[in-house]
Amino acid sequence: MLLFSDQHHPAELGEQLRDASAVTPEFMAEIIDRTCRRFPSFGQSAKTARVERLIQSDAWTDAALALIDLELPQWQVRRLAYDQGEWYCALSRQRELPDWLDQSIEAQHADLALAMLTAFVEARHVTAPSSRTSVPAVTRDASPVYEPVCSDNFA
Repeated sequence: MLLFSDQHHPAELGEQLRDASAVTPEFMAEIIDRTCRRFPSFGQSAKTARVERLIQSDAWTDAALALIDLELPQWQVRRLAYDQGEWYCALSRQRELPDWLDQSIEAQHADLALAMLTAFVEARHVTAPSSRTSVPAVTRDASPVYEPVCSDNFA
């Protein structure tokens, strides 16, 4: 199982989701393989089994909701709306906040399950651990006109 890394760009998966017309078991397996850290989860085997049952029965919308519940327990569906042939899905960490204060992830697609999976992949990308160190890096290419100046007052 791979995490978001340099090998798999989340933008590439997002493009595949936008270009897809329907969810298939193979496509769902690819999404899980490329984005999920907790699947399969030994500590949450009931949730993992539920996701697998939903995928086997082609219940894509329910599988997307179960995947969000398993992988992003702090995120919730804020809004699902259908307008002019497009489904809009918004995921949020703090649903009770007003829209203008909340930093939600929004996605749209003609298929409801794909709209939810697109929002899931974006939220997963936002919450993916970065590979930064605890000490900030210093740029090595200083300007040639740069001169360090001592600004201490020794008076």
